[in-house]
Amino acid sequence: MLKDISCGALRSRDIGKSVTLAGWVHRRRDHGNLIFIDMRDRGGLVQVVFNPELAEKAHEIAQYLRNEWVVQVLGEVSARPEGTVNEDMLSGAVEVYASELTVLNQSLTPP
Repeated sequence: MLKDISCGALRSRDIGKSVTLAGWVHRRRDHGNLIFIDMRDRGGLVQVVFNPELAEKAHEIAQYLRNEWVVQVLGEVSARPEGTVNEDMLSGAVEVYASELTVLNQSLTPP
């Protein structure tokens, strides 16, 4: 199965659930040991976290992700740490800790 829930549909009620997501890399941020992406599909955005201590292979792949690449992520929904909730996103109270990452398609760099 490509995905079992939309990125934008994740809420606090989903904390603790394992999910499969598919969509575009909207934005990527490298914070030293952790890599964050905002993942987008037609339903909205969700933050995905790649932690090398939890999923070394997924973290290695995430180092090369670029905007608009199409990816599939398997992971667990978790509450965002206190003070990091993003009120601008409907899914801003949660994030997904990735356990697996598959690049489905790479996009070309715009001219």
